[in-house]
Amino acid sequence: MMVLYGDSSDQRSLSLDDTSSTEESPDQTRLSLETTNDAVPYIGQRFPTHDAAYEFYAEFARGCGFSIRRHRTEGKDGVGKGLTRRYFVCHRAGNTPVKAANDNKPQRNRKSSRCGCQAYMRISKTTDLGVPEWRVTGFMNHHNHELLEPNQVRFLPAYRSISNSDKSRILMFAKTGISVQQMMRLMELEKGVEPGFLPFTEKDVRNLLQSFRKVDPEDESIDLLRMCRSIKEKDPNFKYDFSLDSNNRLENIAWSYASSIQSYDVFGDAVVFDTTHRLTAFDMPLGIWVGVNNYGMPCFFGCVLLREETLRSYSWSLKAFLAFMNGKAPQTVLTDQNMCLKEAINLEMPSTKHALCIWLIVSKFPSWFNAVLGVRYNDWKAEFHRLYNLESVEDFELGWRDMVNSFGLHTNRHIASLFALRSLWALPYLRSHVFAGMTTAGHSKSINAFIQRFLSAQTRLAHFVEQVAVTVDFKDQAGEQQTMQQNLQNICLKTGAPMEAHAATVLTPFAFSKLQEQLVLAAHYASFQTEDSFLVRHHTKLEGGRKVYWVPREGIISCSCHQFEFSGILCRHALRVLSTGNCFQIPDRYLPHRWRRISTPSTKSLQNTHNDHTERVQLLQSMVSTLVTESAKSRERLEIATENVSILLSRIREQPICSQGVRELSSNQRNI
Repeated sequence: MMVLYGDSSDQRSLSLDDTSSTEESPDQTRLSLETTNDAVPYIGQRFPTHDAAYEFYAEFARGCGFSIRRHRTEGKDGVGKGLTRRYFVCHRAGNTPVKAANDNKPQRNRKSSRCGCQAYMRISKTTDLGVPEWRVTGFMNHHNHELLEPNQVRFLPAYRSISNSDKSRILMFAKTGISVQQMMRLMELEKGVEPGFLPFTEKDVRNLLQSFRKVDPEDESIDLLRMCRSIKEKDPNFKYDFSLDSNNRLENIAWSYASSIQSYDVFGDAVVFDTTHRLTAFDMPLGIWVGVNNYGMPCFFGCVLLREETLRSYSWSLKAFLAFMNGKAPQTVLTDQNMCLKEAINLEMPSTKHALCIWLIVSKFPSWFNAVLGVRYNDWKAEFHRLYNLESVEDFELGWRDMVNSFGLHTNRHIASLFALRSLWALPYLRSHVFAGMTTAGHSKSINAFIQRFLSAQTRLAHFVEQVAVTVDFKDQAGEQQTMQQNLQNICLKTGAPMEAHAATVLTPFAFSKLQEQLVLAAHYASFQTEDSFLVRHHTKLEGGRKVYWVPREGIISCSCHQFEFSGILCRHALRVLSTGNCFQIPDRYLPHRWRRISTPSTKSLQNTHNDHTERVQLLQSMVSTLVTESAKSRERLEIATENVSILLSRIREQPICSQGVRELSSNQRNI
């Protein structure tokens, strides 16, 4: 009779032959039936199939605190008498098999849980009156290891599973861009279970999502191009471009949406081109063009996927972006410290001021200076930020030398590199260029959060394009909501000046709050007229100050602090001169369109790529993501959310189902 072993290591360490267990006899069978609880396996116990026996033993094992696996079999289906005997063993039976060394293949070296446990159940096939059945012919429940508690056993792989319906929902959640942790919290709320008590873990969900990504790269490229063509057919204003290599395979691809192009026309004066991210599932560098709208919110301009980070690739991406934007280059572009990208910008955008994102530089400080400076690191960091915010180039360079001497950083290569590139990141060198406030920590965090919103949805490349569209649409709708809220809120005037009242009717609440800060501070400054300008300084100062040039007839005013050029908001010095000169309204040219109360272009009004039902579903998904994030911050919030969501679900289920909506939703899920 043929004996099959599932694992050679089990054969060596676990001897489960006929002599190792007690064979059944009629007396033993009767005794077992009379004295044994049906929840515990016993000799002679009958099952219609070997799968039924496995399920019974698995349930018993779970109650005891271990899991089981199929071990060896005797016989084979379709050969002779067929399968006649099966062994089920503890999951810790056997010993760790020795893997053959392979220098060409990296070893994972995962620890094994096997410890030679002897617990098992054996079943044999019999035929009674022509009806086959399986009987327990051997059973031992002795373990050489500790059994798990009920709240621990559920973490064993054998008891973790994701149903098909849950898989569909997880994949749908992945398209919305929410994190795995948010998916878990949302499904806990839906199922009404305590946090951490789903039949699967975050790791299982990540593995599931990873399995969806194992697609041939060429198929991915074809699907991505097909998706872009489909969007283009539905919306002629959608723009995309791509390049192929010598083997006719996709090399680079860039795209932008209709609303993004119109937003760029108004808010494209300062742009962040973030190339620090990668689509990890496909190992592709990702470039994202982002700006700030009139409400101080991030706005998306375009995306590019590159095969390589080279001068040629970056030049191609910049050319594609300019083509999308009808040849209009930004006044300022912020990037990371990528020398290839720096050279590409000089070639393709010669009139654009290139600067480095300060938040990307600062994020590297701990690894650069923490070990070098030790306990003085925080003091050095405070001094760096003081120098960074100075207004005078001379003061900066003098202060930098003092800082280097004070902290003994003469030979530090990072300090040398920062000083060599100072004209690209230090504010004293940049104040005469427009940045629309994107050098502040608040804007850097909001831009990064905006980018992370759709980076988390990396199931398929084509799905990634969809997710970017959903995120852009959600941000557009948020902008519309801001417009509605500004009509409802009461603007609080702090100075009572006519200039303030006029500006409040023109600027968005975000921009007006910035101008209002300067108006309040202007009252603390004194102005002195000189031959060709005004000297403005704080009333407590006897020396220094800022030079303000004002030409009343032409309505031109400028200040040596360059705040208007830098942020688009007039400074306190210029406002003081206007007030002194009996100017009751800020000249129109100093209330730039990028900060005015204008409606941001809406994807909903510009594109018809999705019907109304789909748009509402996408908006609901975004709202759910926010609900999960906020609810997970405390037990009290989670309890409130759980209670109210349960009530809401009950009310929704009472409503009639629209067949059209079901078909559309089903179609969406099939396309996920």
